[in-house]
Amino acid sequence: MSDASRRVHHTSHRSLIQPSAPGGRRASVDAIIVPSARSAGMLGEAGRLAVELGCALLVLSSKHSEAEKVFRYLTDRGVNQVIAVDFPRAGVPRLPELETSTVLGRSRLQRRTDTSAKRNLGLVLARVLGWKNVVFLDDDITVPKATDLELAAGALPGRDGVGLHIGGYPDNSVVCHANRVTGAPQSTFIGGGALVVPADRMDSFFPEIYNEDWFFLLGKTMLRPVSQVGTALQKPYDPFANPDRARREEFGDVLAEGLFALFDDGQKIGDAGPGYWTEYLATRLELIMSIQERLDPSETQGKQILESLTAARGRLQFITADQCTEYIAAWQRDRVRWRGFMNGMRPIRRLPAGMTPVDVALTRFGLQQVTWWTGAPRRPAPTPTGSPRERVAVA
Repeated sequence: MSDASRRVHHTSHRSLIQPSAPGGRRASVDAIIVPSARSAGMLGEAGRLAVELGCALLVLSSKHSEAEKVFRYLTDRGVNQVIAVDFPRAGVPRLPELETSTVLGRSRLQRRTDTSAKRNLGLVLARVLGWKNVVFLDDDITVPKATDLELAAGALPGRDGVGLHIGGYPDNSVVCHANRVTGAPQSTFIGGGALVVPADRMDSFFPEIYNEDWFFLLGKTMLRPVSQVGTALQKPYDPFANPDRARREEFGDVLAEGLFALFDDGQKIGDAGPGYWTEYLATRLELIMSIQERLDPSETQGKQILESLTAARGRLQFITADQCTEYIAAWQRDRVRWRGFMNGMRPIRRLPAGMTPVDVALTRFGLQQVTWWTGAPRRPAPTPTGSPRERVAVA
C-alpha cells in the first residue's frame, strides 16, 4: 500500500498539546490585545477583563472599528488603561516586509486581511513597552472567569503559548465544520482567539494566511511547546453563510492541517517536500468529496454546506505541491527576518519630557493614538513570581 493511500484526514491534533499541571499557579497579565474590525460595542468583554485583571487593553482598529469610538466606549465603562490605535490602511512601514505576504503575488490564493499585521504590531508594542504576559483575544470570545487568563499566564514558563479551551461554538475551518456537522469526529486546537504568550521572549510572527495562529506557534522544525488551561466561549456564527469564506480559508487550511498531520505522525516540517504535498492534496480532495457524499442537498443547511464545499474544492484545484513548498520556504525565511527584528527591540527606558512610554512607542512607528491611562495600581500578582521584575511606569 502506498503512502498516499494510507494518508487520511486527522480529526484531532490534541495529542500535541502538553498537559497542564494540576491546580496550576497564577501570574499577572500585563495587557490584552484585540485586533478589532467590528463596532466598538463588541469590546465590552475585553474591557471587563482588563478591569478585573488590572491590565492594559490595546485595541488595534480598522474597517468598522474606529479608535476614537473605541476609546469613548471603553472609558465610559470604566476601563482606565486603554490604548486605541487606528491601524494604517497601508500597514506600518517600520515593521519588516514579510515574504509570506507577497510570495503568492496577486493569485487567488493570497489572503487579504490585516488581522495578522495587527497581531504582529501588538507583539512589537508589547516588547518595547516592557510587557511580559499578554493575551490575544478576539472580540467574539467570552472568558467567564478572568482568573483563567492568570492561570494561563502562570503556565507559560517552559511554553511559548497557552490557549484556553474554546467552548460555545467550535473554532474550526468551514471544511472541518462540515465534517463535524455531517457526523464525523472533528476536534479543535488552541488558537489566537484566546491565547496567552510570553511577549518578552517570543520571536515568532503571524503570517498573512488563514490559520496564522497555528503558524505563529511553530518553530523551525515542529510545533513549539504549548499547553491549554481555562475556558473561553466562542459566540455562534454561520460558517456556511457565504461560500467565499471556504475559498479564502482553503490554502491556509491545507498548509496548517498538512503540517500538523506530520507532527501527529512524529515527523517534522522538513519532511514536507513536494511529494508529501502531492499526497496531502489528494487526501484533502478525498475529505471534501466524502463530506459531500454525506450531505442531503434537499435540506436548506445541506444545500448551504454543499455550496461551501464546492467553493473549497474549486479553490483546492488551484493549489499545487510546489506552491505549498514555496510558501513554507518563504515562511522559514520570514522567521529568521522577524526574529532578528524582534531581537533588536528593547523596552523604552528614556522618555522625552512630557511623554509616556506609550507616546514614545506609537510615535516610533508612526501611529496615531487615542489613549487614557490613569496609572491606576495593578492588583498584586496572584502568586509569588520570584524576584520582583521591573514594570513600565506610565503616567
